[in-house]
Order: sequence, then C-alpha cells, then structure tokens
Amino acid sequence: MKITDILVAVLILAIILLIIIPLSTGLMDFFLIVNITMSLMILLITLYTKRTLDFSTYPTMLLIVTLFRLALNISSTRLILGNGGDAGNVIKAFGSFVVGGNLVVGFVIFLIIVIVQFVVITKGAERVSEVAARFTLDAMPGKQMAIDADLSSGIINEEQARERRTDIQREADFYGAMDGASKFVKGDAIVGIIITIINVVGGILVGVLGVGGKVMPFDQVISVYTLATVGDGLCSQIPALLVSTATGIIVTRAATKDSFGQDLSKQLFSQPYVFYILGGMLVLISLIPGLPTPLLLVMAAALPLIGYLKNRKEKKKQQEEIKSEAEISATEKRKPENVTSLLHVDLIEMEFGYGLISLVDASQGGDLLDRVVMIRRQCALELGIIVPIVRLRDNIQLGTKEYVIKIKGLDVARGEVMLGRYLALKPEEVDEPVDGIDTVEPTFGLPALWIVEADREKAEMRGYTTIDVPSVISTHLMEVIKRHADELLGRQQVQTIIDNLKKQQPALVEEVVPKIFTVGEVQKVLANLLRENVSIRDIASILEILGDYGTITRDTDVLTEYVRQKLKRAITRSFIPDGKARVITLNPDAERVISSSLRPSDKGVGAPMEPAQIQMFLNNLKKGIDHFLSLGVAPMVITSPQIRKHIKNLSSQVYPELVVLSYNELESNVEIYSDWTVSI
Repeated sequence: MKITDILVAVLILAIILLIIIPLSTGLMDFFLIVNITMSLMILLITLYTKRTLDFSTYPTMLLIVTLFRLALNISSTRLILGNGGDAGNVIKAFGSFVVGGNLVVGFVIFLIIVIVQFVVITKGAERVSEVAARFTLDAMPGKQMAIDADLSSGIINEEQARERRTDIQREADFYGAMDGASKFVKGDAIVGIIITIINVVGGILVGVLGVGGKVMPFDQVISVYTLATVGDGLCSQIPALLVSTATGIIVTRAATKDSFGQDLSKQLFSQPYVFYILGGMLVLISLIPGLPTPLLLVMAAALPLIGYLKNRKEKKKQQEEIKSEAEISATEKRKPENVTSLLHVDLIEMEFGYGLISLVDASQGGDLLDRVVMIRRQCALELGIIVPIVRLRDNIQLGTKEYVIKIKGLDVARGEVMLGRYLALKPEEVDEPVDGIDTVEPTFGLPALWIVEADREKAEMRGYTTIDVPSVISTHLMEVIKRHADELLGRQQVQTIIDNLKKQQPALVEEVVPKIFTVGEVQKVLANLLRENVSIRDIASILEILGDYGTITRDTDVLTEYVRQKLKRAITRSFIPDGKARVITLNPDAERVISSSLRPSDKGVGAPMEPAQIQMFLNNLKKGIDHFLSLGVAPMVITSPQIRKHIKNLSSQVYPELVVLSYNELESNVEIYSDWTVSI
C-alpha cells in the first residue's frame, strides 16, 4: 500500500474525530485557515483545468471537504456556546470586519451572503450537474458509434479507440458522481443556515439565562454572540461559496484544449470591432442628464483603444503566420521528397463519387460506417478472419453515383447506385411490372429496377425484393471480402490469430508453431481454405491436423485436404445445410483417367492430362453446370478425395464459383442425388 493511501485514510479518520473531540481556539484558527486555503486551491485548479477528466477526483474530494467543513462548524459551535462566545481570532476577525460599527448592517450582509450561496451558486451548480449527467449518459451510444466509425475508416487505431472508450466511460462516471456530490454542497449550505440560527438562539439562552455560569446583559449577549455567529458563518460560508463556484465551473466547462482563462481571453477579445461600437454607445449614454459623464467618457475612450491594440496584435500575428508558412514551404521545397509514405498500399478500400458522400457522413444520416463495422464482425464469425481496416475515400474522378472496391490498390469491383431510390430485384415471373429504371444488381449481376420509395410496398406485393442503397453497397463489399479473403489474410494476421489461440491452448500452439510449421506455411493452408469459402474459425482443429500430418508431408495442398476432411461437419453445414444435395459426379472412367495422370512435381502433385481430354472434360462439365443453373440450383461437384483439388483447379476455367467437395468431407447422414455425370 502506498503512503498516499495511508495518509488519506488517516485524514478522513481525523476529520471524523474533529466532530467528537473539543478543540482549543488555537487549533480552531489553524483548521479554519486550512479550510480557506483548500477552498481557494480547489477553485484555482478548476480554473486551470482543461478537461473535466483532468480533475476526476473532484466528486470524492468535494465530499471530504464538505465533511471537514461540517466538522469545523460543530467544533466552532461548541466553542461559541461553551466558551462565552470566544471561538478564536479568525472567527472574531471575520465577524468584526463584516459587522464593523453597525450590528444590524453586518448581520444583513451576512444573510445576503448566505442566500446568494444557497439560492444562486448551490442551486445552479446542482441543476447543471444533473443536466450534464443526463445528457452525458444519453450521448454515450452515439460517441461509441463515432469511435467505431473512426476505427473502421482508419482514422484511429485499436489503442486510440480503446483510450477514447475509456475516456467516455470515465466522463459518464464523473458527471454521474458530480450529480450526487452536488447534493452534499446543497446540504452543506442548509446545515450552515441551521447552525447560524442555533448559534444565535443558543448564545442568547446561554448568556441571558446564565447556563454557562455567567449571566450577561442582553445587549452584551446580542453583541458577543451575534459577532461570533457572523464570524463563524463567514468562516464556513466563504469556503463553501468558493467550493460551490468551483463545482459550477467544472461542470459547465466545455471540452477544449486550453484553460478557462485562455479560452475566455480568446473568445472575449476575438472581435475587436465590438469595442469600437461599445465605446460609441457609451458616448451616447453619457449625454443622459445626471449620469457621471467624465467617468463614462473615460471608459468610452478606453474601449476603442483596447479594440485597436487587439486588432493590431491580430494582424501582426497573421503576418507572422503567413511568413512562417512561406518559410516552411520554401524549406520543404529544398528538402528531398520523402516518398516512403507513398509506398503504403491499403489492403482493402472503397472510393465513392461525390454524390455518395452522404452515405459515409454520419452528420447527414449516413450509416455506412456502422455497416462496415458489422461486416468486419460478421466476417470474423463466419470466416474466422480479421478483416483489415476498410479505408473509405471520395474520388472526384468517379461518377457522382459510382463506387469502387479495391484490393491492394487495384479495382476488383465497382457499382452504380441511385440515392433516394430502392433496388428492386425482379422475380422469375413478373405478373405486373413496376415502374422503374432498369439496371443490374452489382453483387450477383441479377436484373433489377431502381424504384422510388412510394412504389416500394407495391413492388414487394408483386414479388420484388427491395433493398436500400446502403444495403446494396454493404452486401457488395461483404461478397468481395469473401471472394478475396485469401488475399486479405497475411502473415501478421495469422500471427495474431495464433497468439489469441495461445492464450487458451498454449500446448497446442507451442507444439505446432514454430516447431513443425512456420507462420508462412500455416498461412498458405488457411488461404487455401478461404479460397474455397471454408471457414478457418476453428483454428484449433486446423492446427491439430497440421501437427498430426506435419511429420508425413510438407505439401500445403495435401495438408489442406487433410484439414478439409477434419472440418467435414462445418463444410457439410455450410454447403449442404439441409442434408440433401443434387450434385454433379464423375463416372468411374473419368475419375480413373484423372487419377492415373497425376504426377508429382516440385510444385506439388499435378494432373498433366492430354489437351483433348481436358477440353472434353470441361465441355461436359459446363453442360452440367448450365443444367443446374437453368433449374435455379447452385451447381456442386462431388468426387473422390484424391482428385478433388485437381477438379477444382480445372473447373475454375469455366466456373470459378463451382463448389467441389470430396466424399470424405461430407457427414455420413448426407443424402446425395446425382443429376449429371461427367465423362471423358
């Protein structure tokens, strides 16, 4: 435990003991001076604090200071009533200064100070704290979404996002605590008024009735105890007034980069011409009979002078800034250009035409940034990959309605949308057409229409599927990420995935990486899986298989086939979710020809078939694919595990999206129906 923690505990215990233990007048003077000093220190700290979080301990400190002040009130009341009105020199000095020669005037001034403290400062600070707490809590979801948007667009990194989220939580906790702590200030003001009444009434009883053993004349009782009461009240209320003012200042402070004094100076004197106008108005006011004309004229002359000096200072500052910028520009031109930053290539980015900027701008109601965040989460759940930050940029070279998706700086997809309309996908049979602009859905190339919002309900009733513009773009982005997931998975991301697994299964990771395989070899296997839309989320099972077969072969293609067989449950659920499938198969002769032609090479196992055989195979396969597409069924090939990889490589020439599975990758309860057989 640190020494400061011990000192704080001792301090709080000492404050509580002040309530019980009687104090001498000397100690009372000391503690009252400490109380005033602490109040002044708190006020000054709030004035120079740039952010509320820089003084986040203020609510707790406010409680401790209030408790200390109440303890002094109790001790001073004990001295006033039990020591013949003598509660020390500090209380006496404050009372004498305010009361002066007129007891009534002094007491009225004291009451005004108490009322100002309670009605104006304390009530205002309490209300501001309450409103600030409510609005801060209401604004938390929006601030969190803004952080996620900045993170997804690459403006900030993960660490900065984490710091901002922590600051938002601390800010909400601070204003919530201030809402409660302001009640202490209010209670302290009420108690101060009650103690003042007790001191006056109790002093009169003690002095007139001789409760303390000494009877005093009534006028002397009024003088002595009123003087002591006013002095005690001032010693209490002035620090309370300072702390209440500090409370109001800290809860009304806006988030700025400078202190209150610097902000006030900049904002109050930012318009020099205001002082010219104000000086002229004072000249007109001085013409009113009875007003102190000389004083008004002096002020009327001083204000334009202030404005002139401020205006000259601003012009000089602007000239210096222009000169400094020119010098910097000249220096930069002389320096050799640093082109290192130009070498960076973003893994994935989207560019928008000028007319689509509102989709990205949250202030204009655009939610595309939030959708990008959801896409990254969805990819983590479905594919098991960490999608890199998606850079969102505007590009004036694009059409106003166009957008482009790039992978590693190169265009891989583009589309065109119409803001204010909905994309309506046409059903297979259209009974009643809907008015709209003919187009092609950018993700899957389906025929569609751009319809106005008024026709949306009518189109849905006629069998059309309607999609809003942000959904069209986000769906396109999602499909592009899935299609190019193997390119987006780099060694650094694989290392991050492995490090995350190491926290739960350290023995597995230490056995496989790097003892058997390097991160690069693991990355090749994972990329092979993603290339055929197989999720790598179960990274533990993948590493187990690599560990089992790593001593047998180092061929990443062969290892990929072993992993696919291990993941057969996930593959079956992904490609045959209902347990039944109509598929394309190869006749035994075709499988035998392809299998017998397999030859090992330095790049793995290949299938160098005759060109005529390859052409015949591809023609028959294309007919089968066309047959399935005409039926509206996604084509799928089932073959033996030995040639699965080679069938996939060949089929990519005619239909890259074709799903090719082996029998060993399917669960035993799957029902397969062969609708087409490919022969050679």
